[in-house]
Amino acid sequence: MTTATLAAPSASPTEVDRIVSPSGIEIWHVESHVVPLLAIAFMFEGGGAQDPADRGGVAMMMSALLDEGAGPLTSDAYQERLAERAIELSFNSGPDAIGGSMKTLVKHADEAFDLLRLALNEPRFDADAIERVRGQMSASLRRQTNDPGVVASKRFFAEAFPGHAYGRPTSGTLETVARIGRDDLVALHRAALSRGQLKIAAVGAIDAARLTELVERAFAGLPQDSTLAPVPAAPIAALGERHVVDLDVPQSVIRFGMNGVSWRDPDFIPAYVLNHILGGGTFSSRLFQEVREKRGLAYSVGTSIVSYRGAAMTWGYTATKNERVAECLSVIESECARLRDEGPTDEELEKAKSYLVGSYALGFDTSTKIAHQLAQISFEGLGLDYIARRNGLVAGVTQGRIRDAARRVFADGRMLVVVAGRPTGL
Repeated sequence: MTTATLAAPSASPTEVDRIVSPSGIEIWHVESHVVPLLAIAFMFEGGGAQDPADRGGVAMMMSALLDEGAGPLTSDAYQERLAERAIELSFNSGPDAIGGSMKTLVKHADEAFDLLRLALNEPRFDADAIERVRGQMSASLRRQTNDPGVVASKRFFAEAFPGHAYGRPTSGTLETVARIGRDDLVALHRAALSRGQLKIAAVGAIDAARLTELVERAFAGLPQDSTLAPVPAAPIAALGERHVVDLDVPQSVIRFGMNGVSWRDPDFIPAYVLNHILGGGTFSSRLFQEVREKRGLAYSVGTSIVSYRGAAMTWGYTATKNERVAECLSVIESECARLRDEGPTDEELEKAKSYLVGSYALGFDTSTKIAHQLAQISFEGLGLDYIARRNGLVAGVTQGRIRDAARRVFADGRMLVVVAGRPTGL
């Protein structure tokens, strides 16, 4: 068992232990007896990127069905068992992962992990549950057809990653969701849920030996190896292109994107600080000041880093009057070019680092948040000591490194732009 020390203040003790169970499952464990609760988070490799091209939404539907009946328990019976013990259990999916979380009183841990075992190992995928979840997904998709933000985002990813799994929505479409059958769900469950691709973090009033016993109970029955299809690398396409989705709305929604840096890249931290300065810092960011405060072009504007297994991207959002779209985009492009050519000011850099260091602890103020953070860090392969190292890495970002990151991200200045609305003069 190895141990790392948390640098960020939290509701837990500062020690993170790495445990390896008898079946080879790695667990990151924080023992905290502040309250008699146990929170766990876990992630399996493989998500929406594993969906067949003509049946998008399989991973999302499968994860939604894991607690809709398992083993001898129907959906109603399973949910009643959870409610009786106030056990919170949920599953989710993204482009590259299928995950879940559970919170329970320690005194109910045996029953909680038994129910988790059933969901992971013996999901029923009953016909009535499949149709109920299919109906929920379809209703959501119908609502999204009238949402300019969703329309713009879907078109953006389709243009950014044409012919690639990342270009298809993880929620699928009305047509693809209608095609999903029980065999698709069973196949993905068999392919993705394996011990070899599993990351687990647990925080709570439980010692290592007891936690190992419970994790073995729930997860050891899964196969060791997955049968996932490899996801090819996907550089962002269509840089320099602008696409308009015609919608009769008074305000156009804009999505824009350019090169990015993944979590696993040595340049991620400088790129992360750069993104904060550009559009991630809300009220203090360049784009907020130039687009909203100085010109009144938009109510909100921002950027974030997208990091997938096979792709990385810096992408942003805003919305403005149809007649001001061209001006808004011109300001955004100008600020990106200025950061590339001149870098941030020393004051901007120091303020960004100070905020990012000081705010990091806010992600560790509950057991559930700590478990999720640790599971994500483990999934990204950043190391048990990442939390202890992270603030030092941020504080150490220099003008030279952030300018290198800016040249890499903004490159020749071309970006992919999608506008949903009826922009004029674009």
